[in-house]
Amino acid sequence: MYLIVLLSLSAGCVLAGRLLFHYFQLESYQHPGYFRTIRRNALKAFLPGLAETLALSLSGLLFAYIIPEDNDWLPPVCVSVVILLCGILLYRLARDHKAKKPFRFTPRMKRLYAVSFVVFFGILIVIRFCASLLLPFSAAGGVMLLFVFPLFLPVWVALAGLIAWPIEKAISEMYFRDAQRILRDRKDLIRIGITGSWGKTSVKFILGTILSEKYNTLVTPSSFNTPMGVTRVIRTSLEPGHRVFIAEMGARHVGDIKEMCRLVHPEIGILTSVGPQHLDTFKTLERITRTKYELIDALPDDGRCFFPDDQGICLDLYRKTEKPKMLSGLNSQTDDVWAEDISVSPEGSHFVLCTRDFCIPCRTALLGELNIRNIVLCASVAVSLGLTGEQIARGISRLSPVEHRLQLIPSPGGITIIDDAFNSNIRGAEQAFQVLKEFPPQRIIITPGMVELGKLEYEMNREFGEKMAAGCDTAILVGKKRSAAIREGLAKAGFPEENIRVADSLDEAVQMMHDIARSGDTVLFENDLPDNYSE
Repeated sequence: MYLIVLLSLSAGCVLAGRLLFHYFQLESYQHPGYFRTIRRNALKAFLPGLAETLALSLSGLLFAYIIPEDNDWLPPVCVSVVILLCGILLYRLARDHKAKKPFRFTPRMKRLYAVSFVVFFGILIVIRFCASLLLPFSAAGGVMLLFVFPLFLPVWVALAGLIAWPIEKAISEMYFRDAQRILRDRKDLIRIGITGSWGKTSVKFILGTILSEKYNTLVTPSSFNTPMGVTRVIRTSLEPGHRVFIAEMGARHVGDIKEMCRLVHPEIGILTSVGPQHLDTFKTLERITRTKYELIDALPDDGRCFFPDDQGICLDLYRKTEKPKMLSGLNSQTDDVWAEDISVSPEGSHFVLCTRDFCIPCRTALLGELNIRNIVLCASVAVSLGLTGEQIARGISRLSPVEHRLQLIPSPGGITIIDDAFNSNIRGAEQAFQVLKEFPPQRIIITPGMVELGKLEYEMNREFGEKMAAGCDTAILVGKKRSAAIREGLAKAGFPEENIRVADSLDEAVQMMHDIARSGDTVLFENDLPDNYSE
């Protein structure tokens, strides 16, 4: 009969742990990030296990009391049903929670669920065996030891992930090698890698649109920027007619870009930016710089390198690079491709794109100087691949905003919404504030600030508040604790205290916005907290 309870408790904990599995997925199945998420969300993380413990304890006591002692099979069955029902309820509650990045029941997650069930059951068998040895005269005492098992559910999920890792490594390596073979057989394919602290996705889609004027181009979709994400694109989407393959390469640890290059073997490398992003994992800016430069190091000796003229780290990396290279920006004296006569308005941007061979007027619906810099960076790649000025200008005119990146969204009631909710960085945020200044008052900003900045997070959010002060009339901040640094920066810049509002959640912030916004007002959504962050 104990076997029924152990099987049910294993299944119930697997079901109850859906939120924990979601955290694990959000952190790319990396244990350090998973445990940081558990620490940030300790109450949410331990509640499912506590609920299972209460269900096990209360039902065990209840059924032992109301069911006759001579019936030794009914109490375990009833307890098992309660445990499973509790797990199902917790699973449904987690499933119905509206997540910004939804839980995906991928083949890997299905395997993790299966491994977790086996691991949980194995642990319970060990607990029961040890209890029988230590407490041979107390069956009740042995059962009591089982009650504490669900309380450590976050730990058991991590253990299951660790045990599943060799399986996943073998499977991913098989797919990885198959994708390598596919690319190796495509001698005609131009392979482009893009990395940077920010701007990767925008540059990827801008470049794909421009190059499509001449080449049949495949761009990795959305934020597919991990080895397995890019592997999947290669195996399922790359067709014989594609002439150019553009791969976004994300990184959270030193060596991540090197691994991506082992897959793609790019012949063209684009560095979009280097700055303090993901400092919670990289720890130092020097490590970030070294990781991003792994792309340039991986290029063949005749590979082509493209850098933005940021007057900072990217420019320094450009100067030290000995491979064929191009620099782009806004400086006609030093850059190979540049923009001049820039005009930015709420309707979009106009500028003249120049090389040493031609100048051509361009227009785009994209907002802000940073987007123009991204366009010019992509134009330098297009020039090197033989596109004419007319083709490049035509491609630029077809650009549309990337979702959640300075995206103008129609809104009822005459309110203009600027959606810049994708993970913010100080450079991108500053550009968003400059764009907002182009709109007439009343200008409202809704933001939780920036995350994943490690020990520098408070300092950088204070700077975030200082830069924000000049761009808005009303600031709605999300999270009382999290917004403290932003409020300090706003105060330092002389922003009126009475124009600052603080909400506990994004939903509450939106309600505040509706209470104060009127027709003709502009609202900027600057960054949004990922699902694995809370106040």
